[in-house]
Amino acid sequence: MSLRLSTVILPYRRWNEGGSAAWTRAEELGYHTAYTYDHLSWRSFRDGPWFGAIPTLTAAAARTERLRLGTLVTSPNFRHPVTLAKELISLDDISGGRITLGIGAGGTGFDATALGQEPWTPRERADRFAEFVALLDRLLTEDTVTYEGEFYSAGEARDIPGCVQRPRLPFAVAATGPRGLRLAARYGQAWVTTGDPKLYETGTPEQSYEALRGQLGRLTEACAAAGRDVSELNRVLLTGFTPDRGGPLESLDAFVDFAGRHQELGFTELVIHWPIPDSMFAAEQKVFERIAMEAPAQLG
Repeated sequence: MSLRLSTVILPYRRWNEGGSAAWTRAEELGYHTAYTYDHLSWRSFRDGPWFGAIPTLTAAAARTERLRLGTLVTSPNFRHPVTLAKELISLDDISGGRITLGIGAGGTGFDATALGQEPWTPRERADRFAEFVALLDRLLTEDTVTYEGEFYSAGEARDIPGCVQRPRLPFAVAATGPRGLRLAARYGQAWVTTGDPKLYETGTPEQSYEALRGQLGRLTEACAAAGRDVSELNRVLLTGFTPDRGGPLESLDAFVDFAGRHQELGFTELVIHWPIPDSMFAAEQKVFERIAMEAPAQLG
């Protein structure tokens, strides 16, 4: 499988003040998918503008024709499967079947307490995530769902006519632990990782590479246990969170080297951040665009 190159566009700009231009330019540059973060606020952007993922993707769908669109990632931190399913079906319809749902268990950031709750423990996050994914799968594939679970309920929830993509829009499941990898193997059409977060500050690119090899190995095992071949899943690396940091975006050659090594490892899609000046995602726009236009041909 040839390596897909995608981007993630953070929703920090007003739509009519540069926000829309990045999405149309992403399509012009030939990116496979343009994702956005589904947070209420995020890290160093908390005290500045930040817009909602679903409305942003809806607007992007209306401005583009071929570009796939998605979230990296949606989580149970502030989403409920019943209302989310309705929004996703609508978004899949508006886009003509171009939506991928990146989905994860969530963390302990700002989203974890924005609704007034105490942060969930790692085990509770995992428990909620398992129920969240299973119920969302039903809501997106069945016309009517009634369900009573430990964390979520649905009372004759109707989702007619369902997704344009059948049997539903694809799930890209972000996971590195055993339970999450089992969910990816059972429900995912793709798997997402950012690498090993413990290596970001003090690790080396070589250590990160080996950690990713280990994650891919465990995904392969989870797929085998679920009766699937790992090749059925798109394997996605969201870059920028490994010890390499922004190094791969310093030049076309640097990116091709980075991408080639990770393609050999088994990744089928790399996602790079749209440059944001004066942030952890700062990069030269010209280099970023050259990567989009020239790297795929070099990577095959």
